[in-house]
Amino acid sequence: MFPKGSQLHLLPLSTKHEFSQLRRSAFTLADGAQTEDAAAIAKLVLESDPRTLPEALYRPTIKWTPELVDKVLKRLWNHGPKALQFFKHLGRHPAYTHSPSAFDHAIDIAARMRDYNSAWALLARMRSLRRGPIPRTFAILAERYVSAGKPHRAVNLFLSMHNYGCRQDLHSFNTILDILCKSKRVEMAHDLFKTLRNKFNADSVSYNIIANGYCIVKRTPMALQVLKEMVERGISPTMVTYNTMLKGYFRNKQLKEAWEFYLEMRKRKCEIDVVTYTTVIHGFGVAGEVKKSRRVFDEMVKEGVAPSVATYNALIQVLCKKESVESAVVVFEEMVREGLCVPNVTTYNVVIRGFCHVGDMERALGFMGRMEEHGLRASVQTYNVLLRYFCDAGEIEKGLEVFGKMGGGECLPNLDTYNVLICAMFVRKKSEDLVVAGKLLMEMIDRGFLPRKFTFNRVLNGLVLTGNQEFAKEILRKQSKCGRVVRRLKL
Repeated sequence: MFPKGSQLHLLPLSTKHEFSQLRRSAFTLADGAQTEDAAAIAKLVLESDPRTLPEALYRPTIKWTPELVDKVLKRLWNHGPKALQFFKHLGRHPAYTHSPSAFDHAIDIAARMRDYNSAWALLARMRSLRRGPIPRTFAILAERYVSAGKPHRAVNLFLSMHNYGCRQDLHSFNTILDILCKSKRVEMAHDLFKTLRNKFNADSVSYNIIANGYCIVKRTPMALQVLKEMVERGISPTMVTYNTMLKGYFRNKQLKEAWEFYLEMRKRKCEIDVVTYTTVIHGFGVAGEVKKSRRVFDEMVKEGVAPSVATYNALIQVLCKKESVESAVVVFEEMVREGLCVPNVTTYNVVIRGFCHVGDMERALGFMGRMEEHGLRASVQTYNVLLRYFCDAGEIEKGLEVFGKMGGGECLPNLDTYNVLICAMFVRKKSEDLVVAGKLLMEMIDRGFLPRKFTFNRVLNGLVLTGNQEFAKEILRKQSKCGRVVRRLKL
């Protein structure tokens, strides 16, 4: 319910625009189809000898634009060394200068590989060329520091932005709060918020971020306390405020409180939007109350609120998990037939996962083909779902076949891909499978991924136990490149 005595429910919704996505998330493969030029260039970079790559990139037939470079970098995202190699060589092109966006991509890739020296060198180069840095650049670095377990470095980075010619403002303040909260460091974010809220004139976005942070760690009473303080300071709640709290109740499995909160929103004549309905549909569905989810969906349509693709995705996911994949397919086909929403990659991935879960891999592969027929490029998540289920079913060769399709630059494997495959190589306890695990470990290091110590130790010990000591020694020499200390190993 709304907090008693806070007057939160009596205030009108703010008409102020609110950013739904504050932070610049770590770059991932872009949605939608990429140009053939970007695909061809990515393939060229992956297959070229580093010594001859500059000559290939300087061909007069290639018309370099910031948009094309961004697309190539996105395609090379899961091969960090090759992406940075491409960026470095193209940076010397006589007729092209990297855009701020390209620098941000490169900095993000370097920081993801925890090569902070290269990331800072790129930032310095960016500044010398007067291409930045811009607030998004610092958001990228801050997010990478936090994901690497260095939140204090992220905060210090925010506090020192002005030293690099980029002044802090309310938006950058909200961004660092958002990064901390979404990494479950809400108390650190709240302390920073209380220290600097007057300096930056904290707004509804700031309070919503902190409230959401407490909801993420399932501390809804604290979230309500934050919103109560927001109202007491004369800041009007927005629909994001209410939706944040509603989602928090569902996340904390407080279904009764969530439903009462939703009814109170209707009673107070809040303009229930598509996000509210989607939150309720998903919240009840994952709790197993599928009939209630369907009723809310029908009520939404009746009220004249058009379901978004996110709404359909939520309902389809719920049906796959709690009812049946056949019910989900009925909704999917209805979505396509009605034409109100066009299925996106996530929609297809949810259905594909549903088929995989019931062991119908043939129909899962069929839906993947259907996705590509409709102009959508399978994402790394699509491949990972298929690969995981093939491996779980003991069909290792089919899993490796799926993996083989990922290497040509169309959709490069990510860290999860390698972890799933390496784990699968231990199931049959065959010497040749462990050699494959070792090769995968070598490949992932070459591509800029950092294996966990557990993964390193497991592969090395497995190779030693199956008589592959020489290969184990070769991998051991690799470990210095990624800073993983191998323990309890006798060669």
